[in-house]
Amino acid sequence: MNKYTKMKENSQEYELIRSKRKSLALQVKGDGTVVVRAPLRMSEDKIDRFVREHLDWIEKQKDRIQELSGKRHVITEQERADGIQKALKIFPERTAFFAERMGVDYGRITVREQKTRWGSCSQKGNLNFNWKLVLMPQALLDYVVVHELAHRKEMNHSARFWAIVEQELPDYQKRRNELKKLGQFL
Repeated sequence: MNKYTKMKENSQEYELIRSKRKSLALQVKGDGTVVVRAPLRMSEDKIDRFVREHLDWIEKQKDRIQELSGKRHVITEQERADGIQKALKIFPERTAFFAERMGVDYGRITVREQKTRWGSCSQKGNLNFNWKLVLMPQALLDYVVVHELAHRKEMNHSARFWAIVEQELPDYQKRRNELKKLGQFL
């Protein structure tokens, strides 16, 4: 159960989200909003102290976001339409190619425009991919396809999961880092 409230501490406003988690987490969203995720029963004093202790980090993240915002590519409606059409063709092709190599099956493929994910795999084996991957080098698109297909063998991010990814893409860590870097600009 999530409870959303606004708090203010040391002139740092933040959104507090409580859930059945065990630890505190801090996020600075693209619009500069600060989000704190906390366990349901953690005291507000402890949460406030956590925010105060991380004020420098918060400011660095806000500066980084501001710097990136000038470099971020604004996608036009034509680019979006063309990209989605390309994605509807390329994801089934690349998924079929890698699924056969990896010896896995999958359900339906859906192309979406998620804000925070490049892809996902459901328990039923349905795959979702972010169409914006077609704007990146194919090696990065292939990494996401392999990553999601590896979940057909391991529905987690354990060492066994990463071994499956590495078996197909020995340079997956390089691709993963490049995706993180380039993804900031879309």
